[in-house]
Amino acid sequence: MKQRFKQVVRSPVARLWGMTAALAVANAVIAPDLLQGSRLNAMVNLLAPLVLAALASAPSVLSGGGGLDLSVGPSLGFVNVLVVGVLVEHGVTSAWLGLPLCVLLGTLVGVVNGVLVAYGRLQPIVATLGTFLVLSGLALVVLPQPRGGAPGWAAFLAGGSLGGYLPHILLLPAGALALWAGLRRLGLVRLITAVGSDQRAAHTSGVNVPLVRLGAYALGGALAGLAGIALTALTGSGDPTVGKQYTLMAIAAVALGGNALAGGRGGMLGPLLGATTLFLIQLLLSSAQVSSLWIQVVYGAVLLAAVCLNAAPRPGLRVQAAGAQGA
Repeated sequence: MKQRFKQVVRSPVARLWGMTAALAVANAVIAPDLLQGSRLNAMVNLLAPLVLAALASAPSVLSGGGGLDLSVGPSLGFVNVLVVGVLVEHGVTSAWLGLPLCVLLGTLVGVVNGVLVAYGRLQPIVATLGTFLVLSGLALVVLPQPRGGAPGWAAFLAGGSLGGYLPHILLLPAGALALWAGLRRLGLVRLITAVGSDQRAAHTSGVNVPLVRLGAYALGGALAGLAGIALTALTGSGDPTVGKQYTLMAIAAVALGGNALAGGRGGMLGPLLGATTLFLIQLLLSSAQVSSLWIQVVYGAVLLAAVCLNAAPRPGLRVQAAGAQGA
């Protein structure tokens, strides 16, 4: 029992819980007005696209093979541009049609990435960099300049109930986590983790490795579609350049959340907390009137620290290795 408690306390997620709580308290002390309903609603709206981008980056990383998806940022940005520059332009303002189309578009981008990686045998970072460039260019073709005119459902998601203490945009991360939980019950999450842990062993056990990896990228694309919806709700407009900034922040959140970048270990709670931690760090620096130029420096330092901590062998593994050498 004592050993189990130590393992829980030393886990990346447990450390993140503590860090997130400490940062939340520090922000509340420096800027107490953040706890007001209207300010809290605005902060959650700012956080939601980053959280969903981090969740979208997690499945490809879990599937192994160096699955860093660089196209997540442009993908959510292209969804944002599509809503304002195409759907609204053609009178498609219904949430019942627009929201599924956004998720479908993100899924299609993920499927393209999955086909290139799983069946084309391209390196994930190269394949998704190509998709990054294509989507960035298409966004400028569809909408050369930022434009307002988001549909009514975007304004609803940007609002809140109970005086702003219940932001409507929380429906999107809740939907993403519900989808993940459903796929876990169906066994897809276990297969993704198995492929990421040991591709050869998974293949030997009868797992269709390319199909599972394709499913991981498709899932990430669907979550990127939800992130694009959140971005549209946040900005209330379309902007062809704003999405790209989320790519590296999402990867940093995944690494900070304890997901092994080599694949096979992690989940969704870690990236969610990682994204929240990065956001709270930025908010704390802004509240303390620290120059915004330092934010990227802090992000880089946090990412390096997270990678080093995750790369360090865990106590249990060191004991096993020592026993193997003694044998």
